[in-house]
Amino acid sequence: MTKTYEHVVQYYETDKMGITHHSNYIRWMEEARVDFLAQIGWDFAKLEAMGIVSPVVAVECHYKATTTFPETIRIFVSVEEFKGVKLKLNYKMLNGEGKVVNEGKSEHCFLDSNGIPVRLNKDYPEFYQALTELSNKS
Repeated sequence: MTKTYEHVVQYYETDKMGITHHSNYIRWMEEARVDFLAQIGWDFAKLEAMGIVSPVVAVECHYKATTTFPETIRIFVSVEEFKGVKLKLNYKMLNGEGKVVNEGKSEHCFLDSNGIPVRLNKDYPEFYQALTELSNKS
């Protein structure tokens, strides 16, 4: 299952050449991930209230084409893999013409507020089930 997030390129995100600076694509992936979790009913406020944090442990970002202010970029997020410990997400970014401008991946683990790994299947079975279902639909 894929969820969509839209980001409008901001002027401050561009460099002297008027092209989006490469570092912003990683930020957009984070924005899309936060939105993705909210769309599936597990927004950050809910997770943090439950004592769950989800740090990034790896990220990939492949640049395919440039973007500029004020383009709208559609970011498609899908679960590549979830086995209870790590969540791997895929990102596909398209411009208004439907051209792929970036493809990326991120990996996340789940920790409690003390930094101890969380056993989602035992401690948070509803969240575990939601991510498992999404990984099976990918």
